[in-house]
Formats: sequence, structure tokens, C-alpha cells
Amino acid sequence: MSSLAMKCLLFTSAMAVIALFPIAAEGAGLKVGFYSKSCPSAENLVQQAVAAAFKNNSGIAAGLIRLHFHDCFVKGCDGSVLIDSTANNTAEKDAIPNKPSLRGFEVIDAAKKAIEAKCPKTVSCADILAFAARDSIALAGNVTYKVPAGRRDGRISTDQNALNNLPSPLSSASELVGNFTLKNLTAEDMVVLSGAHTIGVSHCSSFTNRLYGFSNTSQVDPTMSSAYAFLLKNICPANSSRFFPNTTNDMDIITPAVLDNKYYVGLTNNLGLFTSDQALLTNSTLKASVDAFVKSEKTWKSKFVKSMVKMGDIEVLTGTQGEIRLSCRVINKGSVGLELNNVPDFGEFAEIATS
Repeated sequence: MSSLAMKCLLFTSAMAVIALFPIAAEGAGLKVGFYSKSCPSAENLVQQAVAAAFKNNSGIAAGLIRLHFHDCFVKGCDGSVLIDSTANNTAEKDAIPNKPSLRGFEVIDAAKKAIEAKCPKTVSCADILAFAARDSIALAGNVTYKVPAGRRDGRISTDQNALNNLPSPLSSASELVGNFTLKNLTAEDMVVLSGAHTIGVSHCSSFTNRLYGFSNTSQVDPTMSSAYAFLLKNICPANSSRFFPNTTNDMDIITPAVLDNKYYVGLTNNLGLFTSDQALLTNSTLKASVDAFVKSEKTWKSKFVKSMVKMGDIEVLTGTQGEIRLSCRVINKGSVGLELNNVPDFGEFAEIATS
């Protein structure tokens, strides 16, 4: 066989081997049941960790849903929000929009510890967080869905990335739509996902702009119920952010612990907490969605789980991109990604590629 023929044969063989491993290709998608062979108990172990935490404090559900949202909106759903700061780097979790309001890290740690004991170096922190958000929704809202998995963990986490990407509670309608559009989410997705504000709490600093010195003509935002504003002022005095920084208030005063459509009911009764909540009523298209969800909780829940899956696909790392962190709080030392025999569903072909 000539040298040229041999080179062609080797090239063809190499391309055939590469074709066998689409999961390792950049941009490869996620799939339901990703760990069915490599770690079949993964989702159950996450569910157990979330259920134990929820039993102790039902508020953790809101924390875990928000944790997943804040992860996905900053460099994609790569678990970077879980990484601790170091002496040389301030991580996402310590950025102003996240500290001290983000919570649920210990639940992810517990789930990761249980999974590592069963399936070492196999399940990503990013996927654990996506599963935990789903399980939180099931516990707080009695609705569930299948989570496509296969995310890999990122190695970069900076406070500046969080500041640059997370929507502000002071955002206008156009700013919110623009922010979500950048993440390939629609205006309707934005209204749907805002419904997560039906559970959880907020620190005073996120909404006191509507209570004190709102404008030259009104101290209080006139679009807020006067009775609601009076209540909030009693909870959050003008100096609360300085002297009582840990004071919080329920985001939905109607059913604060239940994931339902009462957030939208509250909005239409001038009980929205943030500027960004009220903003959903300032645009006719957005308001039409709000009104639809007021009329039908079933419609909102159906759209909510679909938007959660869509959000969970933002800028994901897959295949050999990123890594599988051994601890969700710390980037692996010297890691360049796991070997093929740790990636699910390669079977006997993994041996061919690594032999």
C-alpha cells in the first residue's frame, strides 16, 4: 500500500472513531436520563437531599430555584455560582446581587457528597443544581418535569460576571426583555420565570427605592398599593439597609410558601414588590401574559416547567468541555477534563478510543 493510501486510510479511520463520540463535540446537547447507566441513583440522591432540607425549612425551595437561575444567567448553567472565593478572586456567590441573599449551597454539598460516594467523578455540580431546582418546584408547587442532563462544570467564577449578567430588581420592562433575549429566552419566558417570585423572600435593599424618595412628586411609588407600602415601611425603615441589612420580606404576601399563580394575582392588585415586578404591567404584551396566568394557574405551571428546561440549556458545557468537580465549591486541581471512560454511554467504543 502506498504512503498516500495509508494516510487516507488512517484519516478515514480517525474520522470514523470521532463520529462515534458526538457527546464530546462542542455544543453537544443535553438529554433526559443522561446518568441512567453511569449513575442511576443520581437523581434520587439529589431528591433525598432536597427533601430533607425542605422538611427542615420549606424556604429552601425558593433558594435552590434562584440558585439555578443565578447560575444559568452568568456564563451559562455550569455550576460556577457554587465556587468559593479565594484570596485572589471574588467569585459569583460573593457579588453584590448574590450576597447575602443566595442560599442552598449546603444542600448541593450534601447531594454531591452522597453522589460521590456512589459514583465518583461522574455527576456534575451543574446537573445536581438543575435537579435540585426541579425537586424544589415539585415540593413547593406539586408539579414536576424531566431534566435533560449532561452539563459539565465551569472553571471560572467572578463577581464581575455576575454584575454584568444578572437582571436587576430595578429593571424596566425593556431592560428585562433585553436581558432575557441575550440568553435566548423570549419575553414570555421572562414573564413566566418571574413567577418564581411567588415563593421566597427579599432583602429590603431590593425594593426600598419604591418606598422612600421615589420621585420629586411622590415619596412612594404610586403604582404600589398604599396599604402594602405602609406595611413594607414598617418592616423596612428608611435606614434598614444600613442598620438592619438582614431584614427580609416575603415576595408574595398572598401564599408566600406555595409555588402558584398568586404572584400574578398580587401584581394585578398593585402588590408587586420590585420595580421589575411592576414593570410586567407597563407593556401590553407582557401584561397580556400576566392576565392569562391570573386566570389559569395550570397554564402558568405548564409554561413554567418548559421555560425552566429552556433556561437550563443556556450556554452549557458538554462532552469534554469543563470538568466534573470533585467538590462543588472548588475547581479541580490540574484538571483538563475527565477521561472518556467517565462519560456515560460510550460503552465498548471508549476502550477503542483510549487504547
